[in-house]
Amino acid sequence: MDALNLIDGWPVDHAAAGVVAADGTVLARRGPTTEPFRLASVTKLLSSYAVLVAVEEGALEYATPAGPEGASVRHLMAHTGGYDFASETVRFAPGARRLYSNTGFDALAAAVEEATGIGFAQYLAEAVFEPLGMASSALRGSAAADGVSTVDDLLRFAAELQSPTLVAPQTLAEATSVQYPGTAGVLPGFGRQARNDWGLGFELKAEKTPHWTGSRNSPATFGHFGQSGTFLWVDPAAGLACVALADRDFGPWAAEAWPALSDAVLSDVPG
Repeated sequence: MDALNLIDGWPVDHAAAGVVAADGTVLARRGPTTEPFRLASVTKLLSSYAVLVAVEEGALEYATPAGPEGASVRHLMAHTGGYDFASETVRFAPGARRLYSNTGFDALAAAVEEATGIGFAQYLAEAVFEPLGMASSALRGSAAADGVSTVDDLLRFAAELQSPTLVAPQTLAEATSVQYPGTAGVLPGFGRQARNDWGLGFELKAEKTPHWTGSRNSPATFGHFGQSGTFLWVDPAAGLACVALADRDFGPWAAEAWPALSDAVLSDVPG
């Protein structure tokens, strides 16, 4: 797959990328795929998956109160809890608007800790990293943004997101379906969206425009990008996922380079 050669021209010091099919076959790798990178908000995908495991284990429910008064685990995962981006200031009533919030994910982590009696970083390691063999991954702070991982580890996770083994397929299907449909809000880096669709921790492409994925990505595409120059998407219609990590913060370079890479990857796949 020649598409990944595009990362060689990115204006970054280091970049790595990979593509994995729905059956877990790694179709391509490029760059230092065993080198750890800061994930920034791609961390939310990993943290969300740990919450899904906790729900399946019965430690808590989506309806469990968490965060601002009247908010629940479901609200926080879907960024409709009402919290400000980075403070405990409550801007909206729960469910009223999609307000992207790191604070909400820290509250989620606290809810898991309270329900399980286990520190969230440890719970994430035991629930997700260890069973998937993600030996180079760790949470070093906030459940919203302080994950560290490699392309190789995230390809394992992206394979899990296509053929789940740690949670039931129905659980993942719900997590990657729209929560609180029709909710407006701002997609960080890409402006206000009249329908800022989100799942349970997973950002959904749907009909958003502009977007950080490519024009060839189907509306069913889900994933996340990180301010540190990272992204992971899964396109169920194409039957594959793409991971890219870099060491330059998100900016105009990424808004141009990421969709181009995504389209090239999808163009390289037969059929």
